[in-house]
Amino acid sequence: MAKFVLAGRADCPYYAKAELLADYLQKNLPNFRIHKITLHPDKWEEWLADLCINNKWKHKRSPIIWRELLDRGSKGLLLGGYNDFMEHAQEYYNVTSAMMSEVMKDIAVENMQTYLQFKEEEENIRQQFNPLHIWITGASMPACYNLIPMLASGKVFDNKTDIWLHLLDHSQSQQILQGLKMEAEDLAYPCLRKVTLHAISDDAFLEADFVIVLNDVLAKGDQCAEDDICKIKELWAQYATLIDQNARKEVKVIVSGSAYANLIALVIIKTAQSINPHNIVALPTQLEFEARAQIAKKLSINSSVIKDVIVWGNISGTNHLDLQLAKLYKYESSIWGPSSFSRPLLPMIYDRKWLKNDLVTEWKKRSEHRRGLSAAHSIATALSYWQQNSEAGEIVSLGVLSEGYFNLPVDIVYSMPVHFHNGIWQVCTHVEIQDDGKETLFQAAAELLKERNIAFGMSQEEEVVSEKPKEGVIEHENSSKELKEEFSSPTVEDIQQNIQASLDQDN
Repeated sequence: MAKFVLAGRADCPYYAKAELLADYLQKNLPNFRIHKITLHPDKWEEWLADLCINNKWKHKRSPIIWRELLDRGSKGLLLGGYNDFMEHAQEYYNVTSAMMSEVMKDIAVENMQTYLQFKEEEENIRQQFNPLHIWITGASMPACYNLIPMLASGKVFDNKTDIWLHLLDHSQSQQILQGLKMEAEDLAYPCLRKVTLHAISDDAFLEADFVIVLNDVLAKGDQCAEDDICKIKELWAQYATLIDQNARKEVKVIVSGSAYANLIALVIIKTAQSINPHNIVALPTQLEFEARAQIAKKLSINSSVIKDVIVWGNISGTNHLDLQLAKLYKYESSIWGPSSFSRPLLPMIYDRKWLKNDLVTEWKKRSEHRRGLSAAHSIATALSYWQQNSEAGEIVSLGVLSEGYFNLPVDIVYSMPVHFHNGIWQVCTHVEIQDDGKETLFQAAAELLKERNIAFGMSQEEEVVSEKPKEGVIEHENSSKELKEEFSSPTVEDIQQNIQASLDQDN
């Protein structure tokens, strides 16, 4: 089968004559196929130059005709221009064109008008299609597999919002992403209009409205924490530069994962300086949900009725579970009220030994069984808060850039209590830190300061150190063991003095 490509300027008379001859051949010859490329006169010269460079051809006029040899595993074979095509048709098919010059010119004018009308219609359709561009990094991870149906179902965003998913991962994962794309398209959700696959390139995060960072890659056992932190900083500084250049300036970035989530968010904030720091957050919601699930199991209730659980500190390291403001709704007891009625959680847990000791152990074990579903639900929940507000008065945990609230060091991303209103989160400054939790909070701050200083080559004099938490403090540790082993154990007064010194130096 002969497969030809005919390209030319929309206003070219010779392109018009060649086009009619090609249409005649395709209609009358069963093994002749033609593909036409019509370009605006202003774009023709540049397009032709690029085509010739890529194929190592020499051609300067409109039209250009070449034969495709893909069935033979090679590049196209240049036929030439208008005269060459006429000779080829005469020699091989005994067909020629007797079109007069005036007719050629009239058809060229008509072609140009049709081209402009087509482009106008195409632009109108494009303007009507204005989807949310959602980029997901680390898209080959299990959390992405579970997240896509949640995003596409219309429950996170409203049912009338079109979504364009951009799945980004390293080139070795493209086959996995291809399978994920096909399954996403098979869902046939009306909100999911398009799915595209990407490896890191200069156009990554183009027009992004949301960037979801999935990162569960922990440091290798033979690699020290300092080396791992430096590699994390280098990688995400590259990503952040592309986000800064290509994403929309109102883009919102959510960092989720079990490895250096706070640090990654901080690197993005410091590198993508044209983006509002309040739009870049790390996500402790999965830890919060795991704690709620464990408490619900103890009380034999559904975890959805437990609210205002706070996770402080380092999402990927030392953190503190704060239940002082936690509430129970729809709890069956001697006191009953409407759906808005709540009771404090702590008085409902009579087993104080379990609360002080066993809850910590059980909380840690839950994170060992993660398979991506709870992480996806956590991300979807955070996105819905950003779009539709958290419930009236509800406190949620979020890793945000510290601005000195609660006497914590500035210039670190720290998990603390917030609430959402009108698409904006606000720190719940009315929350008081209990004495039994201060030590853990300061230790988490010390870890984050150390990570920041290593990543950005800052003076180690700014480090904050903390003593081991008192008995009964509810804490959770995982991926920062090497950092924690280097901390000494001073008094609370020493910790507060060091924090104040860090604040003074930063100011």
